[in-house]
Amino acid sequence: MYDFLIIGAGLFGSVFAHEASQKGARCLVLEKRNHIGGNVFCEDIEGITVHKHGAHIFHTSDKFIWDYINSFADFNNYVHSPIANYDGELYNLPFNMNTFYTLWGARTPEEAKTVIKKQRLGITDPKNLEKYAISIFGVDIYEKLIRSNIEKLWDRKCTDLPPSTLERLPMRFTFNNNYFSNQYQGIPIGGYNQIIEKMLAKCDVKLSTDFFADESRYRHIADRIIYTGMIDEYFNYCYGELEYRSISRETEVLDISNFQGNAVVNYTSPNASYMSIVEHKHFEFGTQDNTALTYEYPIEYTPGLEPYYPVRDEHNLALFEQYRLLAEKEKNVIFGGRLATFQYLSMEQTIFAAMQTFKLTEDEAYRLM
Repeated sequence: MYDFLIIGAGLFGSVFAHEASQKGARCLVLEKRNHIGGNVFCEDIEGITVHKHGAHIFHTSDKFIWDYINSFADFNNYVHSPIANYDGELYNLPFNMNTFYTLWGARTPEEAKTVIKKQRLGITDPKNLEKYAISIFGVDIYEKLIRSNIEKLWDRKCTDLPPSTLERLPMRFTFNNNYFSNQYQGIPIGGYNQIIEKMLAKCDVKLSTDFFADESRYRHIADRIIYTGMIDEYFNYCYGELEYRSISRETEVLDISNFQGNAVVNYTSPNASYMSIVEHKHFEFGTQDNTALTYEYPIEYTPGLEPYYPVRDEHNLALFEQYRLLAEKEKNVIFGGRLATFQYLSMEQTIFAAMQTFKLTEDEAYRLM
């Protein structure tokens, strides 16, 4: 008999399992993929660490979280500075003085602000993403660097998306190409697998194992269940299916040392079918004679694909609320992580949430003693 059955060996499940096992709890982790790590899983391809499920840059301003993740691996000092390619024109991301100079020749913050103010078109109460983006960034930035990629990713017109879709997009009036403003940032040298392996070292782990394929057995194998999968799947889609967007990724190895000179280049023109190209060696300042590229294509989510991005529109949030209320009534089952809470979570947020979840279960167990 186990203390915890943890469904999903992604970051949330692994952090919870580590915290529990460190306190002496017996944990069984089920993972329906053939590898641990969830979306932070990496693969060695001809000597290059490839982020198989998209680029994952660890960033946080919380020293406790930074020290915690560094206890499992050595991190380098990689700084995320993506580039946008619009029909061959190159722009720095996030939007900063380098971007404004390339767009308009603006040499000072005041010059850039003057242009942006004129291009905001006097919009004061934006009701959709398009109006919101223009009201913040102006027409040029919206048309060249936002519109196409957003519409590719979500397969919706920007006029049909809520303003909140852009809440994570920064803009600054300095010559600073660092995408994140956090105090701590980097990539684990050698990839994330070592971190997850150490987190799960004291746990029993079963890969290629679907909880729902033998649900009646697994429900009685532990005192508590930590569920990190899709919340609508857990309840057999009784209210209907939540919507997600997925990504198709195609990876190739080239016999050249450097393809694009940057880890991530976003292709923001509607003429480009892919959304971005990731050149993985640059995450670790690789000096190999070859290079590995991943082309990323947004696609519609269908069963069997990976549900990367929850579609958090009014319809889906109302549907999720129905499932959330069902989840509250489940005895001995705790729902956590990106899919179970139907929200995008950074790695920092995921770790914090998993640790808080374990603390709550620990406090509850103490009260019951």
